[in-house]
Amino acid sequence: MSGWSRRRFVGAAAGTAATASVPARTMAAVPVEPAGTPAAPAPASPAPSAPRPAAPRPLFLGTYTSVEGGGAGLGLATYDPVSGRVTGAGTLTGVADPSYLAAHPDGRTLYAVNEHQDGGVTAIRLGGEGGRLRVLGTRSTGGAGPCHLSVHPSGRWLLSADYGSGSVAVHPIDASGALGERTDLVTHASPAPGPGQQGPHAHQFLTSPDGGHVLAVDLGTDTVYTYRLGITRGSLTEVSRARTRPGAGPRHLTFHPGGRYAYLANEVDNTVAVCAYSPATGRLDIGEAQSTGTGAGTSYPAQFVVTADGRYAYLANRGHNSLTRYAVEAAGARLRLLGTVPVAGDFPRHIALSPHGNLLFAANQRSSTVSVFHVDRASGELRLADEPFASPVVVCALPL
Repeated sequence: MSGWSRRRFVGAAAGTAATASVPARTMAAVPVEPAGTPAAPAPASPAPSAPRPAAPRPLFLGTYTSVEGGGAGLGLATYDPVSGRVTGAGTLTGVADPSYLAAHPDGRTLYAVNEHQDGGVTAIRLGGEGGRLRVLGTRSTGGAGPCHLSVHPSGRWLLSADYGSGSVAVHPIDASGALGERTDLVTHASPAPGPGQQGPHAHQFLTSPDGGHVLAVDLGTDTVYTYRLGITRGSLTEVSRARTRPGAGPRHLTFHPGGRYAYLANEVDNTVAVCAYSPATGRLDIGEAQSTGTGAGTSYPAQFVVTADGRYAYLANRGHNSLTRYAVEAAGARLRLLGTVPVAGDFPRHIALSPHGNLLFAANQRSSTVSVFHVDRASGELRLADEPFASPVVVCALPL
């Protein structure tokens, strides 16, 4: 079985059996409003009136369209920003295998990978006439099996990672949010693949908090590559490499808000590591492997999220089907394991915090569900908000 197939379907046979679908409603039911829109004031009255309910917020759901029981396109939903309750709002068809999603900083455009052999990235305009979504077009990544993308903080460049070919790509973003032709493509030809790997497998491509460097996490070569992005031409120049221990299989890197530390999830050996980062040079130094708290059973860490105040970090564990909670200490330099909580689903592939940080969303691939948790700001504890929401082979949940 190829590395790309392993990424998509590792232990996923059970996932294709689920056939739950998003309730059919029109795309117009998903208006995109600016974050934090205040509620209208209550009319004057001698008696106090009940608080006005918060307006529903958009939730976009990535899936596989090319597998049995998968979705028909980009899943559309809304969520209550207080209760966390999710309501389906239909599907945007015409977007193939949108397994990872990212929003433009201005909130007007959504980007999706097209995770198939002939990889692509698609731009989708949000909040058009009547609140409808419009596909702006798709560009080739130049590689196979794109599994991650992110938007540079400037809003001018889209960064994508091709798992199958072990390459990373850059596309320009124009004023409308549409993508131009690829400006650079780098394939990770060295170092040699780690134990059990047949080649490079780029799994993530993101920008450092200072905006000065972009970093590519490669599971196949056990390496995190740092590049300088030429902001005029969209070119990549490698400036540093950081190696994990052999066979760790690094998958996902998340920065602490302070910008000096980051947390690395190692998929293959079921560990995490605290990394020190230098904004001046782009150098990343990977610390000692630490426990995920999942015990001796088989589990594959998926990704970290960190609260905006930098006090807590959460890790999704596929196999153990849990979320690990860490206290972040020493200004980001240390993770202290607090424990795990069941994710109420099977194979949590992706997690995300809501913009206000009070909710955490987990996309559970095998159970075809999205679990939502309340986040206690003081203790970092997680509490299941509602019954998990059914969505076909959901692998990404992006709340706006």
